Amino acid sequence: MTNTRTILLLGGTAEARALAARLHPEVAIISSLAGRVPDPALPVGQVRVGGFGGVARLREWLRDNEIDAVVDATHPYAATITANATTACAELGLPHLVLARPAWEPTGVTLVGSNAEAVEMVARQGYSRVFLTTGRSGTAAFVGSDAWFLIRAVTPPDPDMLPAHHELLLSRGPYEYAGEHALMREHRIDALVTKNSGGAMTRPKLDAASALGVAVVMIDRPALPAGVYSVPSVDAAEKWVRGFS
Repeated sequence: MTNTRTILLLGGTAEARALAARLHPEVAIISSLAGRVPDPALPVGQVRVGGFGGVARLREWLRDNEIDAVVDATHPYAATITANATTACAELGLPHLVLARPAWEPTGVTLVGSNAEAVEMVARQGYSRVFLTTGRSGTAAFVGSDAWFLIRAVTPPDPDMLPAHHELLLSRGPYEYAGEHALMREHRIDALVTKNSGGAMTRPKLDAASALGVAVVMIDRPALPAGVYSVPSVDAAEKWVRGFS
């Protein structure tokens, strides 16, 4: 029997795809992808692609599409859509859940609060060969750096957002330890700059960096909006959604 309620699933992550697969077709799910990645891995069921255009338009879309609840399973650094969804749901009185992938808890890393702080740390420590894995938008802060960068991203950054000395590696996870170890060793990397994305898909770079003695500069996650209800797993999110049955 199909659930008569409709859930908007803000996704694009492995967790969002897993949740959609568990719920479809018993629960009516509309998965929403930002549309920033070409040829994305699509979840099962109905999918929309593209942004909403801010809180007001998101609120209007939720109302027009008769959405009964929202599950935010976006990337931990997708702070704008998380904030907008929190506000829109509060204004409409809609149940709202954030599926927050647990953060990594590695030891021996330097934690910073932003891309700008990461740039300062690279310069202060004198790192000269940096493995940069902060995504295509994260490269802009490093444009003026004197270091050399191995930049890994799914899609290429705009040319004016790239530092002068770099090599661009277009790639999509998951990654394995042996490959990450070989990549950093081959390029003589002395520092890894990354986000605390959590999950298993990209964790091997941290293990490889530790084994090679490569310094890790990690950009901390943005905080979730105050009062938001969050769960750490697909299992818990599924249980929450099925509570509407």
